[in-house]
Formats: sequence, C-alpha cells, structure tokens
Amino acid sequence: MGAVKTTGAVVAGVLAGTGVLHAVWAVSPWPLRTPAELADAVAGWGDEMPPAAACLAVAGALGAAAYLVGAESGVLPAAGPARVRRAGVRTVSAVMLARGAGGLLVSGLGLSGQSARFRRLDARYYSPLCLALGAGAGAVAVAGYRQRDAVA
Repeated sequence: MGAVKTTGAVVAGVLAGTGVLHAVWAVSPWPLRTPAELADAVAGWGDEMPPAAACLAVAGALGAAAYLVGAESGVLPAAGPARVRRAGVRTVSAVMLARGAGGLLVSGLGLSGQSARFRRLDARYYSPLCLALGAGAGAVAVAGYRQRDAVA
C-alpha cells in the first residue's frame, strides 16, 4: 500500500472510529461512569452532555469525512463527482486544522469558560489529534492533485 493509501486509511479509520464514539455518546456515557463525567471530559460545559441529536449529527459528519478521505485516497470505492470529493477532502482538512489550532489556542491560554479537565484533555489529546487528522487529509488532497496532474 502506498503512502497516500496508508495515510488515507489511517485518517479515515480514526475519523470513522471517532464518529462511532460520538454515536455511542448519544445513548451512553461510555467509557466514563456518568453523563456528568463525560460532559466534563469531552464538552467542558456543565453537567449534561449535548443532546443526542447533536451527538448523532457530529457522528454523521465524521462518517462523511471518513468516506471522503477514504475514497479520495483510493481505500474506499469512489462515488459521485470527483470535484465534490476533492472539495470535501479540502474542507475536512481545513475544519480539522482550524479545530486543532483553535483548541490549542483557546485551551492552552485558558480563554474559554470550559472546565480545567476539558482544557487539559483538549491541549494534550483532542487538538493535536485534530491537527494530525487535518494534516493527513491535506496530504491526501495534495497527493490527489499531483496524481491527476501526472495523468494529464
């Protein structure tokens, strides 16, 4: 498997896994014991998780992102117009990079009213993961352009 396919497989797999986790959170506080603990760890606001519909919407968006990256890298079968996939992968990259950089800035400088636990987890894990996923999706997008240019 080439570097683009490997990168696409890893990024798509992590996005899909994260999507599944968000779907689980619509009905369960797993892997923590209570909804209040989970809300503190993953949202940082109050004692309640966001509504189940919000968790499922994020799960769906992450699933779509996983498909786009997987299809553009050649790991999954491609459907629909290529330009839509390409724009989608660029969007995934931009959103993940913005989330990662914004999270590091806001959590690292303590600029939000979110809990100390969330800010610590965000600065150590969530934001760096988003940066890595954004960079990986960006690499898939750039490689896709290079492959198309080489064929033309």
